[in-house]
Amino acid sequence: MDTIHEPSRDVPVVADVDVCVVGGSTTGVFAALSAARLGATVALIERSAYFGGTATASLVCVWHSRMDTVFERTIIGGMPMELMDRLRVRGALDEFPGKADKEFVFSPMAMVLELDRMVAETGRRIRPFLHTSFVSAVSDGDGDVRAAIVEDKTGRRAVRAKVFVDASGAADLAHRMGLSTYTPARLQPPTVCALLQGLSALRSGHTGFDLRRVVFDPAYPEALRPGFLWTANLPKSDLTMVAGTRVHGADCSDADQLTRAELEGRRQVGAMLEILHRHVPGGDQVTLQGLPARIGIRESRHVHCLHQLTEAEVLAGERFPDAVANGSYRVDVHAAEGDGLVFRYLDGHEETVLADGTHRPGRWRVETTSNPTFYQIPYRSLVPTGSRNVLVAGRCLDADEGAYGAARVMINTAQMGEATGVAAWLSLDSGCEVGEVNVVDLRDRLARQGAVVI
Repeated sequence: MDTIHEPSRDVPVVADVDVCVVGGSTTGVFAALSAARLGATVALIERSAYFGGTATASLVCVWHSRMDTVFERTIIGGMPMELMDRLRVRGALDEFPGKADKEFVFSPMAMVLELDRMVAETGRRIRPFLHTSFVSAVSDGDGDVRAAIVEDKTGRRAVRAKVFVDASGAADLAHRMGLSTYTPARLQPPTVCALLQGLSALRSGHTGFDLRRVVFDPAYPEALRPGFLWTANLPKSDLTMVAGTRVHGADCSDADQLTRAELEGRRQVGAMLEILHRHVPGGDQVTLQGLPARIGIRESRHVHCLHQLTEAEVLAGERFPDAVANGSYRVDVHAAEGDGLVFRYLDGHEETVLADGTHRPGRWRVETTSNPTFYQIPYRSLVPTGSRNVLVAGRCLDADEGAYGAARVMINTAQMGEATGVAAWLSLDSGCEVGEVNVVDLRDRLARQGAVVI
């Protein structure tokens, strides 16, 4: 590759804080909030114009159940539920208790405003950096990061901190500081969502109308490659969020592949509209009202941590002494190359969704008299090997394919964010490395701020 020499320079330090969080998704915001509420000063770096990540910028407006699989026990509390409570007060939340796949549907833009409020309520403890890209990490070579180099409208600047939380999604900080990372050979494909108006009226006026069947119908030249499609109606709105596109073979931790994925995902949204407008009676009344600021990425780069969470541990409901998150969302693996997906459940049954939309039931294990009703995510899966002051949170956690299929949803990654913020503060407070944080103290602190610790 041809190169251009870039002269060395002195980079001004714009902030000197206790904790630096790279990535302002709900995962990153909760990491920043939990550290700040305990007294730490925090820098929160986000490349978009607003916080929330997949929930806001990617328009994925659904969080899954806070209950166990039999809806008898609350397993999730803390900041994820605080945010849902605040959205409920604003009239920006619909709830579907008793549905594991869709308990909360919220307004993405209302969440933007609420996250702004939560950050502002910490006073000056959190310094937000919006429209700011993380560029590189300045390391001492012994596993410590001393500063994050960022680029924004002002130029190239540095944020110095004692502890860092990588909530970038693609493990940007961990990767660029030289920690051990990996990209699975089979990546779950990303999706571009869309906000459509008029779908509800179309459904009510045409009995039997099925958007999934229509957009994947090979009879239409614009048809999408057969796959999986789901929708959610936004609260107090005629807008429907549609998630039906798939961009196979895209590693969105690569800049060129990410660009192609964004363009291809939007092309597929346009194809959906063409089908509705040209081939469905009354479909010309359906209009596009919103596109995401960025594609919804299911999977990219992971970090090798002190423990890799496995599908066997998830499906067995393994209990961990250092558990910092609980979940009940099924194992959900979208085929990397094929067109279907597989759901596996803690009670031993599974469901394969085929390319033609049919659901094929089966079992991944024989029936038993009792079953686990939730699984856990251990702190060790968020502590990179070889790191002394860097934690990871969100979809870059260390997990195999099946475990990741369950852990990756936002209500789970949000708990990871809250936990790493507390762990960062404990590391500072006790003067220890992040891998040496007392997990009894960590779980106690999480419980004190409302998290469900089991």
